[in-house]
Amino acid sequence: MAKTPESCNSSPFRTSIGGQALIEGILMRGPKKQAIVVRSKDGLVKKVEELKLIRDRYPILGLPLIRGIITFGSSMVNGVKALMYSADFFPEEEDAEPDKFDLWLEKTFGSEKAQQIIIYIAAVLGIFFSIAMFILLPTFIAGLVPGIEEKYVIRNCIEGALKICIFLGYLALVSRMKDIRRVFSYHGAEHKTIWCYEKRLPLTVENVRKQTRLHPRCGTSFLFVVICISIIVGAFIRSDHVLIRMLLHLASLPVIVAISYELNRWVGGHENALSRALSWPGMQLQHFTTFEPDDSMIEVAIEALKAVIPEEEGQDAW
Repeated sequence: MAKTPESCNSSPFRTSIGGQALIEGILMRGPKKQAIVVRSKDGLVKKVEELKLIRDRYPILGLPLIRGIITFGSSMVNGVKALMYSADFFPEEEDAEPDKFDLWLEKTFGSEKAQQIIIYIAAVLGIFFSIAMFILLPTFIAGLVPGIEEKYVIRNCIEGALKICIFLGYLALVSRMKDIRRVFSYHGAEHKTIWCYEKRLPLTVENVRKQTRLHPRCGTSFLFVVICISIIVGAFIRSDHVLIRMLLHLASLPVIVAISYELNRWVGGHENALSRALSWPGMQLQHFTTFEPDDSMIEVAIEALKAVIPEEEGQDAW
């Protein structure tokens, strides 16, 4: 008999299917398909697309270490695109003035091209915001501490502590926002549904509701691993000049993302004492980024997951 999710997060089967919470909806991504399901005012809206992976055209991009960078960039772009799609079902007030920049883009490039440009700009800004807040800002603040020049170990410890504190503070802050809490509830529904599927239980609201909302293969866990790896890599940066240290941190980011992806991939695919120990901190952070969903949210998650399950059993095995 399988253990309950409360006693153990182990699973006899690990799927490669993953997801993302949207505005009143969920994105699920399988090995061959991607599905977006949104609960609009008129009911459930489902959009299913065949995936066109760049590594299928260029196999070298699927090699270890390289694949992490490609996957991260692709996930950011697809995530922003899905968020914008879900947001279209909940337009702003009619009397709100349209954004001048959006109007200029649409007039200059056309509506379809303008939307693509906005998606890439949003993805780049999202990455830049994360890097600036969680990587560069701690380095800058640590550089303001007097008498820290050439004391690299102390400096790196201060930078590391600041990175973790800023990250935790950010999660605690956004989790208190009303609209974000609903998105995080959908995030919980996504995790619960994947757990239900991995335990080979029928995908019903009742079965999904019983699962834990914490999952080792979560984006929150990945970001935490990125920060931890950046602290380790930062120990090898030997410069007391703030600007140079910031530039070196930027230059090392591809390596950090690549290592973090492979580590998360290994943890997500194994069930032993080491994998549980490595995944535990990130899973505890999910108490900030996931909340218990209601049944309507679970229904959305189930519909999204069903749409991407491959026809051949086991084709989505991790």
